[in-house]
Amino acid sequence: MLIPIFIASIIASINAASIASRSQSYPLPRAGVLGPKTTITVGNNVISPDGFERSATLVDGTFPGPLITAQKGDSFAIEVVNGLTDDTMFKSTSIHWHGIYQNGTNYADGTSFVSQCPIAQNNSFVHTFSVPNQAGTYWYHSHYSVQQCDGLKGPLVIYDPDDPFAYMYDVDDATTVITLSDWYHVVAPVTRYFIGVEASSSLINGLGRYTPDIQSDLAVINVEQGKRYRMRLIAMSCDPNFLFSIDGHNLTVIEADGVLTEPLAVDKLRIFPGQRYSVVLEANKSVDNYWIRSFPNISGTSFDGGMNSAILRYNGAQQVDPTTNDTIAKMALEEWNLHTLINPGAPGIPGYGNADINLNLNVTNPNGTFYVNNVSFKSPTVPVLLQILSGAQDASQLLPNESIIVLEANKVVELTMSTGGLGGPHPIHLHGHAFDVVQSAGNSTFNYVNPVRRDVVNAGGIGQQMVIRWITDNSGPWFLHCHIDWHLDAGFAVVMAESPSDTLAHLNPVPTDWDQLCPIFDSLSPSQLGALDAYEQAESITPILFPQPHIP
Repeated sequence: MLIPIFIASIIASINAASIASRSQSYPLPRAGVLGPKTTITVGNNVISPDGFERSATLVDGTFPGPLITAQKGDSFAIEVVNGLTDDTMFKSTSIHWHGIYQNGTNYADGTSFVSQCPIAQNNSFVHTFSVPNQAGTYWYHSHYSVQQCDGLKGPLVIYDPDDPFAYMYDVDDATTVITLSDWYHVVAPVTRYFIGVEASSSLINGLGRYTPDIQSDLAVINVEQGKRYRMRLIAMSCDPNFLFSIDGHNLTVIEADGVLTEPLAVDKLRIFPGQRYSVVLEANKSVDNYWIRSFPNISGTSFDGGMNSAILRYNGAQQVDPTTNDTIAKMALEEWNLHTLINPGAPGIPGYGNADINLNLNVTNPNGTFYVNNVSFKSPTVPVLLQILSGAQDASQLLPNESIIVLEANKVVELTMSTGGLGGPHPIHLHGHAFDVVQSAGNSTFNYVNPVRRDVVNAGGIGQQMVIRWITDNSGPWFLHCHIDWHLDAGFAVVMAESPSDTLAHLNPVPTDWDQLCPIFDSLSPSQLGALDAYEQAESITPILFPQPHIP
């Protein structure tokens, strides 16, 4: 752990020198709420979410981006316009709609070099897809290299008018969406070359403090005594996980990653990058201010001076910082205590190794590069979906070599993953599906009867494993990767190509604009891609780098 701490200390000293003359905070503009048919613009703006001012890559000029909402059964048509101009960061983009199955619309998944080519500067692409059977808490973010770490992310909520838990809460709206993120003072194209790096700060709803000495604004969640609130927690971080709690209040978990769970009372919960939870909070305490805590696994941080915190403010309370205290957890969330509410049970024959397809992935990390079964993922120049639509069917025909796992249609897959080396625990995300977690990391028992069903799972640490199951009922190439962006960028990924021979027939008609993304992107010059001197900037900060530049 010495390397990450060493680099973090270097960056911290740079940051301290950079802001020595600043004494005022720069509150962010607050985002509005958009519907399922809308246009969003990706551009660059200078912001100061934690007291340090820098240029960022944002949706509609806000961090996080605007909340996008829909109703269960809605159809989406979201035009993504690329208005990026800052040469220090990437100027192409793509947006992934995290947790949306995209059944029949793999081309709208937004994953660069898997389901599409990136959207070039001064161009746009309309993502069209539907959600006939999904409702819950989701989010959107860049899926082009490490671009989301510069700020391109936002919440997405699909409401269910027939929510079976509606009786448990009174308020569920934009004010109860809580985003948890990390923030970096060095732009992501530079940071990606560091072998081991830690965030400069963590933010709640886009606000925080990177040092207790700067009193920048904190997020405030207002509640009325006696009411019950469905809080939708979204971990949008590029690296750290968070231990979340609200002083003096218990929380009842009712959803994990868009899937309802049997209600479970907790007083603290750990949430990993990419994960979401809905929790019900009862505002049944005295009128006052209470600390909302989101402690990241970042070395040397604390709650001093309001760091890693926000404020729960009862109506009628004074507008002052809370004086409440953190307490030791008595009912901490353990993933294996979560049980899916509707249609519980893992698919296939119960018992370890009894699936139709049994996969074992072993992840290693020598010298900062990640290998899955001894292969480090490197993005192909032609998106995997385009390769399949052009006639490639077998793993031997698909690029990148040895990083494509071809799966037969309508089979039960059981995947076991174990990880070694530094950088854990790793949050593993599968596109195109929710899966049943039949063995959670850190638990020796299996559950095929009523495990939690979700789309991001903690793979655990050294000596642990996690086991998941799903059915291959969504033909197309789906990314399976670590949701720590720096690890994905360093090779921690594979592509699950489900029944490639069926993909063309399974897809809705592919939009003409999708066909044009690759020719436009492939014609770009290095200066049009942006971040030309990122490696040189990284060298000026630390010599502990990946051995040579690598393209997105």
